[in-house]
Amino acid sequence: MSSSTGEWLELGDGVFARRYAELDLTTGLVLGADRALVIDTRGDAGQGAELLASVRGVTGLPLAVVLTHAHFDHCFGTAAFLPAPVYAHARCAAAITATAGAQRDRWVRHYRDDGDGPTAAALAATPDPPLPSAAPDLLDLGGRAVALLHPGRGHTDHDLVVHVPDAGVVFAGDLLEQGAPPDFEDAYPREWADAVATVTALDASTYVPGHGNPMTPAEAAAQHAELRVVAELAAAVGEGRTTPEEAAARSPYPDVPWPRPPRAGT
Repeated sequence: MSSSTGEWLELGDGVFARRYAELDLTTGLVLGADRALVIDTRGDAGQGAELLASVRGVTGLPLAVVLTHAHFDHCFGTAAFLPAPVYAHARCAAAITATAGAQRDRWVRHYRDDGDGPTAAALAATPDPPLPSAAPDLLDLGGRAVALLHPGRGHTDHDLVVHVPDAGVVFAGDLLEQGAPPDFEDAYPREWADAVATVTALDASTYVPGHGNPMTPAEAAAQHAELRVVAELAAAVGEGRTTPEEAAARSPYPDVPWPRPPRAGT
């Protein structure tokens, strides 16, 4: 699998994940009788166009888009899908407005430093994504209802989860990660485990992370247990019972930098 092309995985009747080598990203597609739902749009204008073309290889239905959060790799491809309606948590639009430029600058430098000039150039040329509307609690795709849930602060303060109950599939965004540790840069480590507990309580048979392969309930539960340890360590840091360095060393993810300074309430 190359960084520019992906692979569809069928998770259930009319429910798909699309996997990419680039950042190990996972997007989603849910088909109804009347329209289809795209979950996340990749990281630049060209990547968004590739995903749209791939979606059109599966379905010609009218589209709607849900963004799980405002990080560039999940939303900078959104313009390719217009004029489809785009939904996210109510705080996602403000996060895009506040951070899109800095995200672009940082990741353009990352790709250039990594020797990936084409991806750096594509991202540099990609405008800020269109701002999403606040997501409803439920989307009717025609014969299939899809629930949109904010389980609480975790990876960000605006994570949005897509639950397809008739297929037993949950698209969890970056609240769950497979194949790599979670990213705490914008996180609320005291609260993340509680958010994941809400996600796993949906009792799905498949949990789709924002990066990596689809997860079993046991794999999602194992990550929840790890995030519970992180929450306990974060509480200890916030209460002055340990240092960020000690917490990082005792974390299930010792190679992941601890948030500094700790967020208020984390």
